[in-house]
Amino acid sequence: MNLLALETSTEACSVALIHGDEVIARSEIAPRRHAELVLPMADALLAEAGLGRHALDAIAVGRGPGAFTGVRLGISLAQGMALALDVPVITVSSLAALALEAPEDDAAILAVIDARMGEIYAASYRRDDNGGLIALDAERVCTPASLVLPEQPGWHVVGTGWGTYADVIGVHLTGILHSAQGVCYPQARHVAELAAREFAEGRTLAPEHALPVYLRDKVALTLVEQGRA
Repeated sequence: MNLLALETSTEACSVALIHGDEVIARSEIAPRRHAELVLPMADALLAEAGLGRHALDAIAVGRGPGAFTGVRLGISLAQGMALALDVPVITVSSLAALALEAPEDDAAILAVIDARMGEIYAASYRRDDNGGLIALDAERVCTPASLVLPEQPGWHVVGTGWGTYADVIGVHLTGILHSAQGVCYPQARHVAELAAREFAEGRTLAPEHALPVYLRDKVALTLVEQGRA
């Protein structure tokens, strides 16, 4: 299987390629530069693997939640490439991809992205026996103070939400905090890992059915809300 994965939902712009049993990836923290970086990254990976685009079997993409423009860019690029190549798309939760940044053990994982405007995107998981993820609750956008987590004996926390709101989020953890990474972003290599499982089980989408997940409609504060009017 040859699968190309894109992840542009946060400040990190990343691309990964599964080529047989090998995974190669590129990633760069590059706010507002995703549009100029992502396709050259993809071409570089294909060249490194000695593949043309028409050798791809599927395109995977982080579907969000995350920055509105980044999520929209990733979905649009995945749709365009898949349509041009006549291959399916696999959409993967950016929070689930982020969760795979946590250590591999039995503790629960809280994936939390700073959503700006005083809010976070959050979801909880635990690893299954095959290295995949089992969701413990639903993806949501909320204030850090209103975060409600399931009862778990231990936690890993990953994501920029922790970097911004660690003191508030820590109050809501229901067990021991084993590790926390506040400078951590969803990565295409984990999008690829999760997408490969979906592909193997036949869960793919026609390009036009690949949809973004924003979790909220409002993407900016008004001047009044910013205190500037």
